[in-house]
Amino acid sequence: MIQDLKRLIEQVSRDKGIEREVLISTLEEAMRSAARKKFGHDLDLEVAYNDEFGEIEAFQFKEVVAEVEDPVLEISLEEGRKLDPDCEVGDSLGIKLDTDTFGRIAAQSAKQVIIQKMKDAEREMIYEDYKDRRGEIINGIVQRLDKGGITVNLGRAEAVIPYREQVPRETYRRGDRIRALVLEVSREARGPQIILSRTHPDFLMKLFTLEVPEIAEGIVTIMGATREPGSRAKIAVTSKDPDIDPVGACVGMKGSRVQSVVQELRGEKIDIIEYNPDPAKFVCNGLAPAVISKVVIDQANRLMEVIVPDDQLSLAIGKRGQNVRLASKLTEWRIDVKSESKYQKSLKEVYDSLLSLPGVGDATADNLYEAGFSSAEELAGGLVEELVAIPGISQQKAVKFLDAAKEYLSLIHI
Repeated sequence: MIQDLKRLIEQVSRDKGIEREVLISTLEEAMRSAARKKFGHDLDLEVAYNDEFGEIEAFQFKEVVAEVEDPVLEISLEEGRKLDPDCEVGDSLGIKLDTDTFGRIAAQSAKQVIIQKMKDAEREMIYEDYKDRRGEIINGIVQRLDKGGITVNLGRAEAVIPYREQVPRETYRRGDRIRALVLEVSREARGPQIILSRTHPDFLMKLFTLEVPEIAEGIVTIMGATREPGSRAKIAVTSKDPDIDPVGACVGMKGSRVQSVVQELRGEKIDIIEYNPDPAKFVCNGLAPAVISKVVIDQANRLMEVIVPDDQLSLAIGKRGQNVRLASKLTEWRIDVKSESKYQKSLKEVYDSLLSLPGVGDATADNLYEAGFSSAEELAGGLVEELVAIPGISQQKAVKFLDAAKEYLSLIHI
């Protein structure tokens, strides 16, 4: 059935990259399956590869008995002694089967098991090869394009870039070279499922790692990245070495390094930002290239009110709010951008709300403002003890101001 088995095992092992032991166990199982198909499933069978002779040997074991009741599992003492003159009742005799007698159907079954097992072993090897490559950038060739996504030929394996992981407006044709991030590797019944992405922020970070030696060496660290794929991205970097400018290292001579990344991302605009542990400074950096006048921090709500010159407002917000949206994702702070004129107007409105309260003049309003009560609304939430500590405010005035502020609040919320 199988000639030159030893040579065949060596050749398949070499060509398919499957371990010799895996092939041998596959062949043994195939022969076991073929023997059972030929002789039935009840027989006591042992199959083993004989490396010396380069063949698969099959032995059927039968118990020596005085009277045979089951010819599949038993042999008479008389018949047993023809095979082994020293055997006794109760012994187990191994009878070598002629594998050539298994027949064409059994041989075909063995072949199918071998092919299936080879496929399984190959799939397992592909899974083992790729399961630890999550987060790596990989090169491939576009093989197919359909509703499921782009099928990419990686050589020994196939991968898919689903529609959700494709950059809008990027187009490919069959045979095009493509680079992407290994996003996920999972075991599936039909073989390993390798999912690739060109939209993930990690793809951007890995591209910079490949282009910037200082990042690969650990001198410059990427602190975070966010993208609106195909349009714009922001990446925050910092340096362990004070003599190395992290932004400059990522930009490269005449912009060579960042341009390589931009070209791979088909023109996606990239803002490289210096990370700062001070949240306010980091937010200001994140809104680059806009110039920031002032930042008001609301720590409790993780909100920053960012004030910019009037002529910088559209730049800070960006087209359809893109710049502020990306900066917010990168810094993990909610950002509210206001122009200076709008901010001054809102300040005047809240300051005027203090002046509108009975008994509050300019001097008292200034004192309240400096104490942190910038509006009638904030004053309504104050305590008598807090107000008494402010110069010029007695216990009686404090109660009067608080009552007036609460009444003002109830009127504006009607």
